[in-house]
Amino acid sequence: MIRLTLFSFFLLLVFPAQAETPIIQYGDRFHPVVGRDGMVVSQERLASQIGADILARGGNAVDAAVATGFALAVTLPQAGNLGGGGFMLIYLAEQQKTIALDYREMAPAAAHRDLFLDDQGNVDKQKARFSHLSAGVPGTVAGLVEAQKNYGELSLAEVLKPAISLASGGIEVSYPLAYSLQRAEQRLKISQASAGYFFRADGSSMKPGDNWKQADLAKTLKRIAQRGADGFYRGPTAELIVDEMQRGGGLITHRDLQQYRVVERESVSGTFGDYTVVSMPPPSSGGVHLIQMLNILEGWDLKALGHNSADYLHRLIETMRRAYADRSEYLGDPDFYQVPVARLLAKPYAKLLREGVDLDKASLSSDIKPSLEQYQESPETTHYSVWDKHGNLVSNTYTLNFSYGSGISVKGAGFLLNNEMDDFSSKPGSPNAYGLVGKEANAIAGGKRPLSSMSPVILFKEGRPVLATGSPGGSTIITVVLQTLLNMMVFDMNVAEATAAPRIHHQWLPDLVILEPGIGADTRAKLKQMGHKVMPEPRVLGRTQSISNFGGPIFFGATDYRWPGGAAVPVN
Repeated sequence: MIRLTLFSFFLLLVFPAQAETPIIQYGDRFHPVVGRDGMVVSQERLASQIGADILARGGNAVDAAVATGFALAVTLPQAGNLGGGGFMLIYLAEQQKTIALDYREMAPAAAHRDLFLDDQGNVDKQKARFSHLSAGVPGTVAGLVEAQKNYGELSLAEVLKPAISLASGGIEVSYPLAYSLQRAEQRLKISQASAGYFFRADGSSMKPGDNWKQADLAKTLKRIAQRGADGFYRGPTAELIVDEMQRGGGLITHRDLQQYRVVERESVSGTFGDYTVVSMPPPSSGGVHLIQMLNILEGWDLKALGHNSADYLHRLIETMRRAYADRSEYLGDPDFYQVPVARLLAKPYAKLLREGVDLDKASLSSDIKPSLEQYQESPETTHYSVWDKHGNLVSNTYTLNFSYGSGISVKGAGFLLNNEMDDFSSKPGSPNAYGLVGKEANAIAGGKRPLSSMSPVILFKEGRPVLATGSPGGSTIITVVLQTLLNMMVFDMNVAEATAAPRIHHQWLPDLVILEPGIGADTRAKLKQMGHKVMPEPRVLGRTQSISNFGGPIFFGATDYRWPGGAAVPVN
């Protein structure tokens, strides 16, 4: 039978012809999608199918990941993108090597620390989030092209061909896409170009079943297929970007575009029992704090506490509280700020934080401060995962920041601008749109990459990869991924069960616990008795896209049931 949460039931009401819960329960077990020769799992079905088709034609995991990434720019405009940036983890089976590609956006050279402050020294949120000034130099095209050039086996033109075909020939508007566009209508119509791209000629909303063609986006994709990154960062597309900046008072120049660089960084890793967790280093805060939290939690017998019991969730909340406090102080672009990664990941530091937790009573976030000075050594997004039959895999998270970014499109180029500049600390101690607080380490500077919570992960056991996962969700990404890993590593859930289980979130400030539907009333009541401030209404957290393989030729995939339209597509 299909298990329905209140949220998935709501989705069925909103999207009656297309909503589905892809995680199926037989008896008392949830079962994932199964494949034998590889798999692609993403938030949008057409893009997943394109990636799987690339694998079936002999492409490797990187070929499929690049094809999926460009396809999502066509089929999932709220998060799939050309105008954003992200992080990609690549595991090469033959070399037993993990590569961390940082293609995060960069601040234009003219950006400065007071860019978004008004005359009174307060943050102008409109300017930081919904203006041309909010756009960082896009990294997605450079990142996908770089991955393809260095680690793919097919030609760039071959992996771009499906996305070009979708953009030029048109896609059928799905119920989720129509609903998403309706929700963003007011913001998108502020931009004349966006109004033309995302709505009918008469200004009305597109309906499910409409054929949506994106001619300007197809032209942009064709230039990339022909010239690689130069087809975006130089030539006609670059001209269109700079023209858009000049029309709207933005900062990105031809020089900014030409100087954009992808950075190959050393991944961060940590151990939890028999497992090794590998993730992105700064400017992602995700990898560092994911491993930091696992280090803290490793000191308790979590399984004995019971999954999602109040005592278990109390320990999660207190661990999250301490990690996010450290995030506010110590994380930033490592090319501009010396991030103390080794100290944050040290097991003795985790022990110090763990010993500060009262197991019967909630802490106050106002009493929890960044704590490294007490210890001396003796970051709207989408994720997709790809695994090929040779054992290569990709875990990729990329974003425009908000859903549809700033809402501003590049006229003539067919794609949206990001609003990633809001991920910097516009003013020390002032929260961004996700409530995250930062300080000097994440201050605005020209050429700097803003801090991110994006956390693509590869999980290893006994030296071989067993899981690729990640999630959208802004500040909740790290805690969503954390609980997915714990569900599998501690509670022996399969990938579908780990995806379906209810989640929680706490991020230090604001001092508030978010609980998903499915956390029981008794558990909620006990958390309140312990002193936790619980959000009155449940909220849905994240949308993981995961593939697991614990040996042999069988792959298990799960797309998150929390939003319809995604798919785990196997290659059989």
